[in-house]
Amino acid sequence: MSNISRRSFLQRGAVAAAAFSIVPGSVLGKSHGYVAPTDKLNIAAVGIGGMGNANLKNMEKTENIVALCDIDWRYAKPVFDRHPNAKKYWDYRKMYDEMGKSFDAVLVATADHTHAIITADALTMGKHVYTQKPLTHSVYESRLLTKLAKKYNVATQMGNQGSSATDTDLVCEWIWNGEIGEVTKVECATNRPIWPQGLNAPEKADKIPSTLNWDLFTGPAKVRPYNKIYHPWNWRGWWDYGTGALGDMACHIMQPVFTSLNLGYPIKVQGSSTLLLADCAPNAQHVKMVFPARDNMPKVGLPEVEVHWYDGGMMPDRPEGFPDGMELMGPGGGLCIFHGTKDTLICGCYGQKPWLLSGRVPNAPKVCRRVENAMGGGHEQDWIRACKESPSSRVMTKSDFSMSGPMNEMVVMGVLAIRLQTLNKELLWDGPNMKFTNIKDDEVIKIIKKDDFKIVDGDPKFNKIWTDPVPAKQFAEELIKHNYREGWNLPAMP
Repeated sequence: MSNISRRSFLQRGAVAAAAFSIVPGSVLGKSHGYVAPTDKLNIAAVGIGGMGNANLKNMEKTENIVALCDIDWRYAKPVFDRHPNAKKYWDYRKMYDEMGKSFDAVLVATADHTHAIITADALTMGKHVYTQKPLTHSVYESRLLTKLAKKYNVATQMGNQGSSATDTDLVCEWIWNGEIGEVTKVECATNRPIWPQGLNAPEKADKIPSTLNWDLFTGPAKVRPYNKIYHPWNWRGWWDYGTGALGDMACHIMQPVFTSLNLGYPIKVQGSSTLLLADCAPNAQHVKMVFPARDNMPKVGLPEVEVHWYDGGMMPDRPEGFPDGMELMGPGGGLCIFHGTKDTLICGCYGQKPWLLSGRVPNAPKVCRRVENAMGGGHEQDWIRACKESPSSRVMTKSDFSMSGPMNEMVVMGVLAIRLQTLNKELLWDGPNMKFTNIKDDEVIKIIKKDDFKIVDGDPKFNKIWTDPVPAKQFAEELIKHNYREGWNLPAMP
């Protein structure tokens, strides 16, 4: 699997053995997910070259990093070098098998399509888990992690650090206090993507670097020939591995919307975009979701609400009264506009710098628990705090899977709306049963596989190559619950 000589393997093994002077949790008597506040967590990490690196920096200050896993050892080298005593792995399954009794918690920061299986396996081992956003690649996977986390009663956190930020708390408190009245429409936008999207799939394979295990990167997805356009990082724009700009940023930008409005499952969704391709996310997208009325709060009603998403340069209209000359896009490359019956609330990514269009400055009661330095490590440290608390008295993290799981369903529902847009209708969603109710048995769907044109005598000749038509219900069901390739399986739904 790896290109490691026996000599270097033995040398690394000797270093790894020295790491076990750190007494594992099983010896200390930690049980049922409990770690004494005075103890250090033993943390294993999967996916350490990108955001995993940043997350680890916010964990290693206080805890023990005992195992590291990545499918690209060149990309992961800075983290390996920083933790010479941590045992190194290519395959998370081998790490779990060999060291499962030696760590208490797991960080998962791989490509989107492998979040669910790595996280689910950790949960069934009774491990605390911190998983990067988006939590999962599909609706079913989100529902599964939500239920597994509840079953095993461990501390969980999704890596949308803005959910712990004070500005997000303010957005919630202002809305719950009735400062803007009933919210009937919310518009969200991002300036992403900043990686390539709207591309035809590559037609040739590149040589796989010796430091990359492409089969393990592929994981449960279908196997494609390796091309350097996929990895590192640019996988976000490819449907097999990522969820586009929506999946990348909506967990940051729409989290205050989901939390403040007590949203659950949408009942209607529709999407539109620039050219939709079978393999790659579009350059720009618009998604509309409709959520039903929820139970009123003490100071504000929660009527049916429309939630809109824009990316790739698409933007909502400037609200009436928005200052001339002021950029509509908010701080952090994100925007939320809450249209209330009494006022309009506007904030940026992570709920940053909320303000009211009327110019009023609310003085709402402080009801949300505050997390210190949320954006600078507090989000990770709040999860560590929860890991060390007794399950019977644990204070839930700000993005516990009981909240971030359902919220992530909303995010990947936006992906579904985009990928099913060629059905040319508003889709009706049955959230509890995870299915669309108005896709007919005889409907088919086809998508452009390749967009090509040639200039002939100065005149462009367009040549769109389409996929074969497939039953629309079958296509939608596979997007909702992926068919993993042989050898990769999720635990059963509790």
